Amino acid sequence: MDELRALLPGQWMDTLWLGLQIVLILAIAFVLQRMVARGLHSLGERYPLPHELLVPVRGALRWLIMGSALLFVLERLGVSATVLWTALSGFVAVAAVAFFAIWSVLSNLLCAVLIFTVGPFRIGDVVELVDTTDKPGVKGRVIAINLLYTTLMETPEAGGALVQVPNSQFFQKAVRRWRGPEASVALQETPVAND
Repeated sequence: MDELRALLPGQWMDTLWLGLQIVLILAIAFVLQRMVARGLHSLGERYPLPHELLVPVRGALRWLIMGSALLFVLERLGVSATVLWTALSGFVAVAAVAFFAIWSVLSNLLCAVLIFTVGPFRIGDVVELVDTTDKPGVKGRVIAINLLYTTLMETPEAGGALVQVPNSQFFQKAVRRWRGPEASVALQETPVAND
């Protein structure tokens, strides 16, 4: 080691030593991740564990090991773990608040995608959201479906208003649907609410 130190200037030796430590940390993390994956694989063969359970566990452990290795590497490069933890926890807190604040919008967007792909109803169908058996819900002809709302036109007897129903409601409540000629009959049979 002294011969190597004599051949290389001090700054190069420190950089070489730091690089060697980083490579060693990454190699240990890689070997540890492979050992955990093999251990989970043998555990899955020994016990009747479903493959669908082992895949996310293996992925989570891989991210945990590699994330820890990244923190060790950053610590060797002089970044404080406290600063990293503070920044990460602050970012996660802001992301959680933002996700919670826009959850209803994201839910409606996802439900719109499901309405377009699965097709529980189409434009022109008559749909009714059923609240309970004794209380009829919103009923009308579907005239528009967008990313947040489905617009229904009520019958003239019920007021003939346009009602915008959030798309998520169609997946949270029971829905009655009429298509084609039976849709016109269903609209004429709409009971008028007596309050």
